[in-house]
Amino acid sequence: MAVSPSTMAAVRESGAIPNAEFLLAAEGIRKEFPGVVALDDVQFKLKRGTVHALMGENGAGKSTLMKILAGIYTPDKGEVHLKGVDIRLKSPLDALENGIAMIHQELNLMPFMTVAENIWIRREPKNRFGFIDHGAMHRMTEELFDRLNIALDPDIEVRHLSVANRQMVEIAKAVSYKSDVLIMDEPTSALTEHEVDHLFQIIRDLRARGIGIVYITHKMNELFEIADEFSVFRDGKYIGTHASTDVTRDDIIRMMVGREITQMFPKEEVPIGDVVLSVKDLSLKGIFSNVSFDVRAGEILGVAGLVGSGRSNVAETLFGVTPASSGSIELYGRPVDITSPTVAIQHHMAFLTEDRKDTGCLLILNVLENMQIAVLQDKFVKGGFVQESAIEATCEDMAAKLRVKTPNLDERVENLSGGNQQKVLIGRWLLTNPRILILDEPTRGIDVGAKAEIHRLVTEMARNGVAVIMISSEMPEVLGMSDRIMVMHEGRVTGFLDRAEATQIKVMELAAQ
Repeated sequence: MAVSPSTMAAVRESGAIPNAEFLLAAEGIRKEFPGVVALDDVQFKLKRGTVHALMGENGAGKSTLMKILAGIYTPDKGEVHLKGVDIRLKSPLDALENGIAMIHQELNLMPFMTVAENIWIRREPKNRFGFIDHGAMHRMTEELFDRLNIALDPDIEVRHLSVANRQMVEIAKAVSYKSDVLIMDEPTSALTEHEVDHLFQIIRDLRARGIGIVYITHKMNELFEIADEFSVFRDGKYIGTHASTDVTRDDIIRMMVGREITQMFPKEEVPIGDVVLSVKDLSLKGIFSNVSFDVRAGEILGVAGLVGSGRSNVAETLFGVTPASSGSIELYGRPVDITSPTVAIQHHMAFLTEDRKDTGCLLILNVLENMQIAVLQDKFVKGGFVQESAIEATCEDMAAKLRVKTPNLDERVENLSGGNQQKVLIGRWLLTNPRILILDEPTRGIDVGAKAEIHRLVTEMARNGVAVIMISSEMPEVLGMSDRIMVMHEGRVTGFLDRAEATQIKVMELAAQ
């Protein structure tokens, strides 16, 4: 018999069940959505004072299970045990009150409220007149930050914080509930190396206090650095759990994808043609200056650099999102003035943006609407009427080619996994038959299987004569996929490396100049 959230909260306060084998356990969980079985008889067990990584390809069911444990979804079947007690959580508030907090990949803070107000919302201290005691709230926040070694002003508005500092606020908020279980979904996806080190130190401190941490990540190196054990899901099913010290990276990949990935970077030597894009002294005032490079047909030009180097800004300027303040662009040997994305598309350019959710996908629209948007007016309108059957057939073919996992083209994109959202965006631009393809972090936040498929597609496009510019923060990806690498630092180009001579050390030396 399941215990109500209020009863469980009382049990938690009294500490009446202190010796349960697992802090949190899920057994026989099943969850269906229209046309999709997201979870099929899965299990998960978290020990007290451990970091348990959850691994799997996009769409494997990781986030769905975590949302069940955080009270966002209700399972169709199965049981959830908290400290040995069977419990049913009806809302995220139920979960928080019972010591289960989840920090989502897309942070959920309120930007125009202060740090302290975000942390203590609905729990603000009151003075004797019943009004919010801002002084007390400030002191409570400072005490919390001191325990976590977080250096932030409690009174600053969240909109002024970096992504890393917003992450710290989310962690502090979760800890403020005296949470026993902390779920982190891709917490390092937008952090620098230094910020990751700080986050890991906080995680270690929380683990030492007996808090159980569920850590969802696609980054293998993080698993071996921070996790005590891990569980793997595949296609909505539980595959297994192991100590992180007992396996290798290849073992985990085999568990995740059910097959060997023998060629993570399927780079081919293809004929390099004439210069397609030539950039001379391109500048955007205050952001980057005097950027010059050429890209040839069939060539993959990798772009590397640390956060703040200006890589993404150059890509946006090439595509007309933020037109250049000076410099020149030549396409196919002729000067052009790219003043907008529409002009760029007319010149057979395509741009996969860095943030698929904010600037890529139209999340509330379906797969068909997202794919067709870049070609609807040009190719599939005759006599003022849209040829719906033709464009739907074309998009279905593209979705099949890219192996997009979706029940049908009517599925809303927000319901797809991150990797499948990325494939939908790539499909959108492939339909335009581009001659120049700009990819900004094409595999960020997606699993190894989807990464391999995207790398295969990029290689195929280069083979077909497309000039590719690929920006990536992942060094193996840059080294593995590029014919040449352009390195940037603080808005300027610091050097170029040919594939044969490029190493991680040489790239980092140029990136840190």
